[in-house]
Amino acid sequence: MSRELLAVENLVKRYGENTVLDKISFRVQEGETLVIIGPSGCGKSTLLRCINALEPIQGGRILLDGQEISRDAKSLPKLRQRIGMVFQNYELFPHLNALDNITLAPIKVQKRKRAEVVEEAMSLLERVGLKDRAYDFPRQLSGGQKQRIAIVRALCMRPEALLFDEVTASLDPEMVREVLDVLLALAEQGRTMLIVTHEMQFARAVADRVLFLDGGKIVEEAAPDAFFDAPQSERARKFLRTFTFETVKHQKIGGYSK
Repeated sequence: MSRELLAVENLVKRYGENTVLDKISFRVQEGETLVIIGPSGCGKSTLLRCINALEPIQGGRILLDGQEISRDAKSLPKLRQRIGMVFQNYELFPHLNALDNITLAPIKVQKRKRAEVVEEAMSLLERVGLKDRAYDFPRQLSGGQKQRIAIVRALCMRPEALLFDEVTASLDPEMVREVLDVLLALAEQGRTMLIVTHEMQFARAVADRVLFLDGGKIVEEAAPDAFFDAPQSERARKFLRTFTFETVKHQKIGGYSK
């Protein structure tokens, strides 16, 4: 039986008078893939940023492996080694090549030996089909390649959980598939992941559980088949009608399967 890795309890996030997250609560088991979906502005990305302490919170608490996440400056580097995050705009250092972008933090922050880190990085790059681009700079890479480099960078820190914030939002359609394939492979490996996405077909294929947010609240929480085939709330039904529903009706349409 897997252990509970992450717990979010009555989380409140406000910007001034605007409540973005209103007493959000859920739990994530080790090895689980939780996909978070909902309309624009519902708080999906903010939720991930709160979990990784990139945003202060105004209420509730977040626990990692049973311990409340501390938000003091001394604790944050250790937290971000345990919870990795991949952003939609890559956030690669433009003056470093791909390999140096990946190895910088493990060497400088975790104080690991360079030879060991480089070997691990090259192995990960091979797994995502980019070993031959290790010495290229970000300007020489496509959007999909940069996003895969960003994923490898997060993996090389050996985190216990990974947060993915709309990682295909900045990509051209032909580049989306190469990134989503990497996430599907990570799910199959049993990585603990929280994924914010607007790709409904992919969400159905990769999720162990779907969290549907609207208005700063969890409106619905269900297994992917249950959510996509028979959503319980009218709000979720209306949301899904905005997509070409046949594209998410079956997991294997387009080749996505878990």
